[in-house]
Amino acid sequence: MSRTYEPHAIETKWQHAWERDGLYSVTEDATKPKYYLLEMFPYPSGDIHMGHVRNYTIGDVVARQLSMRGHQVLHPIGWDAFGLPAENAAIKSKTHPAEWTYANIEKQAASFKRMGFSYDWDRTVVTCDESYYRWGQWIFLKFWERGLVERKSSPVNWCPSCKTVLANEQVLGGGECWRCKSVVVKRELEQWYFKITEYADELLDDLDALPGWPDRVKAMQANWIGRSEGAEVDFALCDAGGQPTDTTITVFTTRPDTLFGCTFFLLAPEHPLVHELVHGTEHAGPVLEVVQAAAKETAVERAMGEREKRGAFTGRYVINPVNGEKIPVWVADYVLMEYGTGAVMAVPCGDQRDFEFARKYGLPIPPVVLPEDDPALETLREAQGRVIDDVTWECAYDGPGIMVQSGAFTGMPTGKGGAGVNAVTRWLEDHGAGRFSINFRLRDWLISRQRYWGNPIPAVHCPQCGLVPVPESELPVRLPRDVDITKGETLADHPEFFTTTCPTCSGPARRETDTMDTFTCSSWYYLRYCDARNDGAIWEREKAGYWMPVDQYIGGIEHAILHLLYSRFFTKVFRDMGLVDFAEPFTNLLTQGMVKKDGEVMSKSKGNVVAPEDMVAEFGADTLRAYILFMAPPDKDLEWSYDGLEGMFRWLNRVWRLVTEVAEESASGAESAAPGDAASKGLRREMHRVIGKVTDDIARFQLNTSIAAMMELTNAAYDYRKSVDADSRDHACMREVAETLTLLLAPYVPHMSEELWREVLRGEDSVHGQTWPAFDASAAAAEEIEMAVQVNGKVRSRITVAVDLPEDDIMTTALASVASHTEGKEIVKTVVVAGKLVSVVVR
Repeated sequence: MSRTYEPHAIETKWQHAWERDGLYSVTEDATKPKYYLLEMFPYPSGDIHMGHVRNYTIGDVVARQLSMRGHQVLHPIGWDAFGLPAENAAIKSKTHPAEWTYANIEKQAASFKRMGFSYDWDRTVVTCDESYYRWGQWIFLKFWERGLVERKSSPVNWCPSCKTVLANEQVLGGGECWRCKSVVVKRELEQWYFKITEYADELLDDLDALPGWPDRVKAMQANWIGRSEGAEVDFALCDAGGQPTDTTITVFTTRPDTLFGCTFFLLAPEHPLVHELVHGTEHAGPVLEVVQAAAKETAVERAMGEREKRGAFTGRYVINPVNGEKIPVWVADYVLMEYGTGAVMAVPCGDQRDFEFARKYGLPIPPVVLPEDDPALETLREAQGRVIDDVTWECAYDGPGIMVQSGAFTGMPTGKGGAGVNAVTRWLEDHGAGRFSINFRLRDWLISRQRYWGNPIPAVHCPQCGLVPVPESELPVRLPRDVDITKGETLADHPEFFTTTCPTCSGPARRETDTMDTFTCSSWYYLRYCDARNDGAIWEREKAGYWMPVDQYIGGIEHAILHLLYSRFFTKVFRDMGLVDFAEPFTNLLTQGMVKKDGEVMSKSKGNVVAPEDMVAEFGADTLRAYILFMAPPDKDLEWSYDGLEGMFRWLNRVWRLVTEVAEESASGAESAAPGDAASKGLRREMHRVIGKVTDDIARFQLNTSIAAMMELTNAAYDYRKSVDADSRDHACMREVAETLTLLLAPYVPHMSEELWREVLRGEDSVHGQTWPAFDASAAAAEEIEMAVQVNGKVRSRITVAVDLPEDDIMTTALASVASHTEGKEIVKTVVVAGKLVSVVVR
């Protein structure tokens, strides 16, 4: 046997053997506990990068270890294959998106196999395959049947570079497209939506049922859903002559207690009433200037608190229902149509943006809430009617306090949950002017995309029948391959695709030419893995019931709102359809950190990319796997170090030499000359400590410290061999340590471990089918411990005592060891800190 570790020769050898033997193919087995381990599937963008290596190696270690612990482990892989990158790459390379996509899938699959990932390749799904996207269309039809699909005209986010609409969740904080970073603009278009808002309450409440998710992710989802309790308030619109009409404009507010401070009324530039109110009036010009300027900015930019507000008076008024005052209606660019009702009751004393707007345009700011320590409180508490029309404040006050200048409500405590909020809301309900209400920031999911490379929407536009769903028997609506996207063509430019007949009346009709958002494909793929080859159903309920929910999901924090929220929504709908019997798809979630170089995320544009294939070619896949796990905890960012990779290669060589030397000694028939001596007992004790440490660390995803523990065991084994002559060694102990180290390493460096187990140690069957080493707490416990002895706070000696030595005997031994420091002095206090130290105080 070779004492030289040669990774390239052994890695491809065992990869072929595992594939030949179907080592990682699994089926349902009721006699075993199941475990579903899943990493977010990749986009086939080309060569794999270090982020892929890190993400998938983390999952592979856990999957392999749990399999050795007797679990039936499902660990599948697939590709999220539709989307804009394929289109853009195809246009650049003058190829078809399908050709580009499948070529990259083939390349990535080869790379994943080269890394030794333990995937069940029989379950692979590719979202651009007809066998997959037909079920995506089936889901669309089922959602439609349940009233969860809607087509409507509304202002949408438009990316001028990608030439398609974006969901709200796909617009970044700076108003940029999540993919190309172009500035997003607003357009009025008729689009398809999934009514995710129907599940807003449940999506929010069920976050409490996910203790295995990071708090940060749950907070991000809760903020995005944005549940607010308050009141809807109806304001009567006045006609051009200033007289109240039957038309009302409703606003939502979380602070109905501040209604007496509402001195003006605001409409979003996109509000449908704006043009009607100013048409043919002297106010039309200034108002339309605000409307046009707002259309050039993103919603994010307009909502930014520090920017200067811009508005215009419409010439119309509404009636404040609590005091009957007529207040002017303005159009303001910081009011957004997609939040609330697109109308706002402006209370400048309590809202900073309203405060700034009022100051700019000379609108009154009467105080209606004062903190309890405000000197003006006593005067206003007793006042009847409005005494102060304007404040001299530098900013608004939005904290709790006492209501003032608020009619019969004056003197009530207010703020969130205060008596004033409930009292005013009840008054509004009693007078038919408002009602208690719950509002959500979450908006329905816009799924229409005006691009070619996506899942066709199964709908037909009929002049006679209107919108008609494609019958299930006609699925899939196939994506044609003869569209030339290099000329900018979409399905709307392809008559052979969109010309059809109505399924209802058989008359001429036009097929829908929008495709679905790619997130509709990734919102259910984890369920398809349970029954990936089923042609007759989306999945068999019993199989999904066996594997689901996913026990451990691994992916980036960037998917906290998009993919993870959508997947939770889909799962809840599937439950209501009777397809599954659970409400949440992912029990535990790990968001792994990024791989950086020189303090920056690896990027081709920054020139700091380290290609995994280059490192594999130099050091082998096992070295790269172990290195990328060792350098940082999985949830933290990792700084790349070539020196660290070399160091990992040296350690694996040390392990290789250790195991081969021990195997040679065993093969030569060497007998243990001193079984059970102190040195071998110490080595065996260290072995069990490391078994416990590695087992516990994997369960807690502390994979870096688990590798450090195995390094310590390697050092302990070498120290033993160095300190004990060959003829005096406990060879049975050394054999046990070598086998245990090989088994512990198997999930991390699967190829080297397989070679050591099968070819060096001559073990039976695959190392990956062996039982995980059992931790023996009693064997790991030390028989003796070392304790420091302090005299007046300074360590003066160290003693070695039996772990079960009585405290009095420990003190006797300790005092004897520091006799020279206590002689002639009075011992005033002694303390034994079990297992650690003895403290002696003298004077």
